[in-house]
Amino acid sequence: MMFRTHLAIGVLFALLFLPFVTYKWTFIIVLIICTFLPDIDMSQSYLGKHKILRPIQWVVKHRGVFHSFTFAIIVALLFSFYIPVLALPFFLGYSGHLIGDGLTPDGIRPFWPSKDEIKWKIRTNGRVEKILFYVIIFVNILLLLRFFI
Repeated sequence: MMFRTHLAIGVLFALLFLPFVTYKWTFIIVLIICTFLPDIDMSQSYLGKHKILRPIQWVVKHRGVFHSFTFAIIVALLFSFYIPVLALPFFLGYSGHLIGDGLTPDGIRPFWPSKDEIKWKIRTNGRVEKILFYVIIFVNILLLLRFFI
């Protein structure tokens, strides 16, 4: 999935869960940042292009451990014990990214180290992804309107 589609999915998750959280700005910011975290293992990604992350990219294969719910659950559990306010937005943002990438032909290995994969047919930056992006944007606008009407 493209950066913008991941962002749209992250905003969708934020808008869906926002009414149920207390620290709204913390929730939104953490969720949006975590939407991009799985791609730190790829040097061409928005976050992964920073040189400080190169050592991670030398050791970890793209769409490996960082593209798994195994990693998301472990980190969310750690947050829930030490910084609980970050657990839910981390998990939702991270999971939104994984769901998006699970829709592509490359797919993800959701429960790494298991070799089982989830993949579908939406090509990155293809016509279907572009349509999906605009549909999510439309839904996001509708969800935003509920806060003002």
